[in-house]
Amino acid sequence: MKKTIANIGYLSAFIAFIGAVGYVVSVPLQIFKLVTPLQDSIIAFGFSLLMPVPFLLAMLALHYTIPKEKRFWTHAALSFAIIYATYCTLNYIIQLSIVIPAGYFWTFENQQGIQGPLSILNQTPHSLFWDIDALGYIFLNLSTIFAIPIFEKQGLQKWVRLFFLINGLSTPFIAIAYFYPTFSAPVLMFGTPWAITVPGSLLLLALYFREKYR
Repeated sequence: MKKTIANIGYLSAFIAFIGAVGYVVSVPLQIFKLVTPLQDSIIAFGFSLLMPVPFLLAMLALHYTIPKEKRFWTHAALSFAIIYATYCTLNYIIQLSIVIPAGYFWTFENQQGIQGPLSILNQTPHSLFWDIDALGYIFLNLSTIFAIPIFEKQGLQKWVRLFFLINGLSTPFIAIAYFYPTFSAPVLMFGTPWAITVPGSLLLLALYFREKYR
C-alpha cells in the first residue's frame, strides 16, 4: 500500500514541478513582451493550476508514508498545503474561466488593467486576487518549512531538506514582490529565488518518493 501511495506522491510532485517550470517560463515572456498579455496570462495561470492540487496530494502521500512519530510535522505541512490549494485553485480557475475569456488583462504600463464589470476579479497588482495569490504562495512556503524535520540529513533527503529550508527562507522576498507599495519588473525580481527553490523542491520531492519506495 505504501508503494502505491508513494507512486501517487511521485506523480503528483512531478506534475506540480512541470507547473512550476511552466510558470517560471511565463515571466520573461511577460517582461520582454514575447507574447500578448492575454496569451501570457493563459500560459501563467494554466501552468500554475497544475501545482496546487498535485502539491496537496504529494503532501498527503508524504503524511501516509512516514513513521507515525513524525506525522505532526506532515499534518502541519498538509494543513498549510490545503490553504495554498484552496486559495490558488480558486484564483486560477476564476482567471482562466471568467477573467481571461472576457478579455481582461494588465501590463506593467497599465497596472490597473482593463476596466469593466469584471475588474474586481482581475488579478492586477495589489488587487483582491493578487493578495489571495500571495497568501497562497506564503502558505506553500510554510508547508515546506514544516515538512523539513521528517527528512534525514543524508543522501537525497539532505537535499530535500535544504531546498525546503531555502524555499521557506525566501518567504520575505515573496512578500516584498507581492506587497511592496509599487510594482515593477525590478520589484518582481525579488521573487526570483522562487524560480529555483519551488521547482527544485518539487523535483527533489518527486525523486524522494521514487528512490525511497521504488
